[in-house]
Amino acid sequence: MYPLKFKPLYKDYVWGGRNLASLGKPLPAEGNVAESWEIACHKNGSSIVANGKYAGTPLPELVKTLGRRLIGEALPQQDIDKFPLLIKLIDAQENLSVQVHPDDEYAFANENGEYGKTEMWYIISAKPGAKLVYDVMPGTSRESFAEAVAANDVERCLNTMEVSAGDVIYIPAGMVHAIGKGIIIAEIQQNSDTTYRVYDYGRVGRELHIEKALDVIDFGSAGSGKKCSGITLPLSSGGKRKIVVANRYFCTEIYDIGGSADEIANGSRFHTYVFVSGTGTIVWEGGRLPVRAGESVLIPAAMGKYTLEGNLTALKTFKPDLEKDVIHPLKEAGFEEDLVFSEIAGLREALQYGSKESAL
Repeated sequence: MYPLKFKPLYKDYVWGGRNLASLGKPLPAEGNVAESWEIACHKNGSSIVANGKYAGTPLPELVKTLGRRLIGEALPQQDIDKFPLLIKLIDAQENLSVQVHPDDEYAFANENGEYGKTEMWYIISAKPGAKLVYDVMPGTSRESFAEAVAANDVERCLNTMEVSAGDVIYIPAGMVHAIGKGIIIAEIQQNSDTTYRVYDYGRVGRELHIEKALDVIDFGSAGSGKKCSGITLPLSSGGKRKIVVANRYFCTEIYDIGGSADEIANGSRFHTYVFVSGTGTIVWEGGRLPVRAGESVLIPAAMGKYTLEGNLTALKTFKPDLEKDVIHPLKEAGFEEDLVFSEIAGLREALQYGSKESAL
């Protein structure tokens, strides 16, 4: 077991540019690159290992070969049958469409068993004044939104938010959203490619999905969204980590390393890292792997102890046991429960969902 890098899988949607080159991505000689699928195991695109013994192996094949040694003993069989995460870098040279994603129940029933899509964004860079669409305006109803769509006046219903580098935005299923032009983000999401567009700034030839979008938009939460603040903890040998999002699909922490951080993949679950700035090295029993901004790495569940060294910022993501991996350690560190629930996006809702599941 060793840290896995992958060949970037590029998507050339109409709103993309060539700004991922600023992160060191080796772009094609010509054309726009809207997205780089960094770690992907989906029917619409899968990653291919770029280093070591498994170089050239598609991720779906590697999952079948390694099974729980890669995915982890603590994760359910469905995460072996279908890898649970999709990780991207996105370059919004122009505005993305205004869109919404379904939850698992709706997607399973209406999209041939596909997952729903809850996601989060980390703003890598943003031009001065850059904005994104985040939620509908308070007071917007299904009826008023449908009327605005019919009148081609959707923008009056949209809440916008100015962003800058380092901001974190949490987007649960049902939240209307759109990345604005001039923004580069890292996106962590469920392994789904289901998107319902409701408005596309007058671009011709791109399908809209109005009725499905109206079915899944959560109008009841309008105005409740905010940037994620998170809770910060020290790392082992210099630096800090901030837990920003924790739900039943993924937990993401921002690692700011100035020195080293000791970690362990103890067999229970895999880890992923997206390196958003700086350079460093992953050191494990079998060797050393240089890493830098613009790269992503998958740590197999059974790899054992490893250390992140250098001066870098990374997004660490894994599929958590919320009580064991998030709530209990923070309580042990002295954080009050109310603070934990208010500062970590998605956590309260995930526990409420778990309570409903248990009741059923």
